[in-house]
Amino acid sequence: MNNVLVAKNLKKIYGSRGNVYTALYDIDLEIKEGEFIGIMGPSGAGKTTLLNIISTIDTPTSGTVTIDGDNIVKMDEDKLSSFRRNKLGFIFQDFNLLDTLTIKENIILPLALSKIDHKEIEIRVKKIAFNLGITDILNKYPYEVSGGQKQRTAAARAIINKPSLILADEPTGALDSKSSQELLQCLSDLNESDNATIMMVTHDAFAASYCKRILFIKDGKLFTELVRGNSRKVFFQKILDVLKTLGGDNNDLI
Repeated sequence: MNNVLVAKNLKKIYGSRGNVYTALYDIDLEIKEGEFIGIMGPSGAGKTTLLNIISTIDTPTSGTVTIDGDNIVKMDEDKLSSFRRNKLGFIFQDFNLLDTLTIKENIILPLALSKIDHKEIEIRVKKIAFNLGITDILNKYPYEVSGGQKQRTAAARAIINKPSLILADEPTGALDSKSSQELLQCLSDLNESDNATIMMVTHDAFAASYCKRILFIKDGKLFTELVRGNSRKVFFQKILDVLKTLGGDNNDLI
């Protein structure tokens, strides 16, 4: 399997002399094509900083991030804009849908920006809407559908341009347990059926149990990792055990 992402010696320092905070210390990370990887750790551990750097929102103080062979740290803003649109898919906790567009229009927005052929757009949206169970709401507006349906719409938008890497930031944070489970199953199915490569930051052990591998971060450093076996139930218990070792209960690890 090819490496989709390779991060080497990632370091992030905020502030200036006399008032310096190091958020990440020499992080090395590899994500292979088709992996569903989770990032967990206590509040302030550096999860969001790591996600922001990989998603090109922030830049590291030192180190490299290579996605699909391209070193994103060296790119100028024009190249980064195109790179985000074509190579990355984003799923946010608060959906980030446009209320003035229908569900279908929200989903196809990345393809419209990339000037993809209309027939190809129709084929893709039909398939993705079916896979995510949102075919019947395509003509509705975001304010007319449930939170779970909004998040599945956001997931559809994230994957419709067939990105190299899907980045999910606490995607179940605003959902009830039933909607969370449905979304996580959808992500798991996409990972299995389409070989989608997903990196998900989460504080929720249940959500993390859907991943194939989890990296735990503590104080800006990689603490340990877990690889899932055949049983998600056993994996869930192992995650809880690591979280206890990290300190605080699960609700503190936000």
